[in-house]
This record gives sequence, C-alpha cells and structure tokens, in this order.
Amino acid sequence: MNGIFRVAHLSDLHLSSLIDVKIRDLLNKRALGYLSWRLRRRREHAPEVLAALLHDLKGLTLDHVVITGDLTHIGLPDEFRQARQWLETLGSSNDVTVIPGNHDAYVRTPWADTFALWTPYMASDQRLQIGKQQTPGRSFFPSVRVRGHTALIGVTSAHPSAPFFATGSLGAAQINRLGDILDLTRRQGLFRILLIHHLPMAAMVAWRKRLTDGATLRALLARHGVEMVLYGHTHRSAVLYLPEVRGNIPMMGVPSASARGRKPEQRAGYHVYEVCRSSHGWEVRTTARGYSPGNHCFLAEDQHVIRVADSAAGSLCTTVHPHGYPTQHGQRA
Repeated sequence: MNGIFRVAHLSDLHLSSLIDVKIRDLLNKRALGYLSWRLRRRREHAPEVLAALLHDLKGLTLDHVVITGDLTHIGLPDEFRQARQWLETLGSSNDVTVIPGNHDAYVRTPWADTFALWTPYMASDQRLQIGKQQTPGRSFFPSVRVRGHTALIGVTSAHPSAPFFATGSLGAAQINRLGDILDLTRRQGLFRILLIHHLPMAAMVAWRKRLTDGATLRALLARHGVEMVLYGHTHRSAVLYLPEVRGNIPMMGVPSASARGRKPEQRAGYHVYEVCRSSHGWEVRTTARGYSPGNHCFLAEDQHVIRVADSAAGSLCTTVHPHGYPTQHGQRA
C-alpha cells in the first residue's frame, strides 16, 4: 500500500484499418466516418507510430496501462477484432484497462460482435461484483479495478449520435451507481482515478462534441470527490481543475497516441503517472511522452508534480509545474 503505482494513460488510438470494408457496412453514419478515414485519418493515425508506441511502453516499468476510448474508427466488428489483437500484444487484461469512446459506438451494433471482444479488458475485478456486469450495454459500467492503493473506475460516455455529432452522456443510472462506488472506494482509503472518454467540462470541445450531462457529473464529483480524472476525446495534452468541497480535482487529457500530427501540439503522445502516498495525502509525478518524427520514437517531454489531499482531509490540491503544462480551471489556456 505504500509503494508507487505507475500507470500509462493512452487514448484515441484509432488503430484499426478500413481497407477491406464492405459497401453494405456503410449504409448509415459510418459512410461519413469512412470518408474521413479515406481523406485524412488513414494517413494521420500511422502504423509506424503505433509500433514506436508499443516499443516505448515495453521499455518502461509500468504497473498498468489505461486506454480512454476510440480504439476504432467507425466501430465495425472487424475493427474490434483488430483492436483485441493489439491489446493482447500490449499486455494481459489484468494489466490493461479499456473504456469505450464515441468512435467505438459509432452506430448501434450487437454487443456480442463488438464490445464483448474487449470484455476482459473492461470488466470489474470479479471479487468486487460491482453492477450487473454479465449484462451487455451500459449496465456493464461503472467498472472498478483495484491495483495496490489505486482504484481505476471506468465509465462509458460512448453511445451512437447523429451525423456530424460526437456527443456523449453517462445517463442517470450509471451516474447513480458511480456515486456509490466513489463513496465505497473513499472509505477504503484508495486513490480513485475516474476513466472517461468525454471531458466532463465544457472547455476545449465544440458543442457538438460535448458531454451532454457534464453538469450532472461535475455536481456528483463535487459531492463525492475523486482524486483524479483521466479523459481523451480532445486529442490534446492538458491539465484542468474541477473545484470541489475539499479543493480542486485534477483532470488530465492526452493527445491521440498514434497521430503523426501536422503541428507539434497535435503529435502522438501519452502520459505516465506515478502515484504514491505522501505526508499530506498523495503525490502524482506526471511525465508526458511525445512522438519524435525525426527519431521515430517517443521521448520524455514535460514533467510536473500534483499533490492531492487525502479524501478525508480538508486541504487543497496544489500543483508544481517544472515545465509548464497547460493549466486550466475550466477555461482554455
């Protein structure tokens, strides 16, 4: 319980290929997604970057890897099979946790043909018996995985949306269960990390890409607390803070982990967090690792430290930024 938990945070991998897609698979919103892939995404999300990512991760001493959604482009069953193969290359389901993104739920599909393939990587620890995890769909979440002194709590904001929209929502039932889980894990003295695809705050995303019940989630987090939120969706590295009774909740966003990136800030990257107990509660050492096109590998970039009070304490979350990550309090930097 007193050691360091070292976890890598990846998101928006878009690792699948649509080369062999059939016309019959595109008679819905997927036609737009396929066009986007043909015109842009197939060149943006590159196999060589994914290969460099795997190599980099294998060279680190990690306890766990979390992926906050969008492993696919348009959520086809074959894409889910491709992603499952990639996950098996990355690590065992005990060491890797996945939640869905909006691209993974592009249109309504049978659970058995899609998300069921990722079940070992999404399910709660068996001994916890949280929710109705034998039932496909949203009742599968929230998921809870306890690793050392850390609770990884996964929710799904992914659901089919109208053409040209990429909104997400949790829904009342999932939010209610989340409150109970946050209380339980707080009483257990765990460092609670919430995994979600859509950013819970309105900053940094267009209206058509927002979390529609973000205000409800923010109110719940303010009541029940959580030590850290990890999100994807924005394809940007950022730190935001959500005010709550005991201080500020750090919310960490990451870029796509596979993007070539026309601009440096759009280039592939991910974060590594080292969580440990400290005299004031918790300390999280964060390292951003970014893809270097010239070196064809990932390199360490910005580093900073976040200090988080114990959930039973009353002091604020404070942050030290040796290299100046974007730091926001609900506003864009």
